[in-house]
Amino acid sequence: MKSLILATGLVALTICGAWARESCDAQAAAKNLHGAAKTSFVNKCKRDACEPKAVSKKGKSLSGAAKNSFMKSCERGA
Repeated sequence: MKSLILATGLVALTICGAWARESCDAQAAAKNLHGAAKTSFVNKCKRDACEPKAVSKKGKSLSGAAKNSFMKSCERGA
């Protein structure tokens, strides 16, 4: 059951991760950010987009290694 939930989450991340990356880059371009400021903004934007998704199907928040793994894959766009 856990693997099914994880697999479903990863599929959703693939779709949402790509959208978040494009959206964050677009926001950075709209703000005319470059260099380190752009990188910092995009990374924070991706974290903010992934954080609410770190909740399991049962409504419990992920924590520890499971959350770290989830956040890394979400921010990468899986």
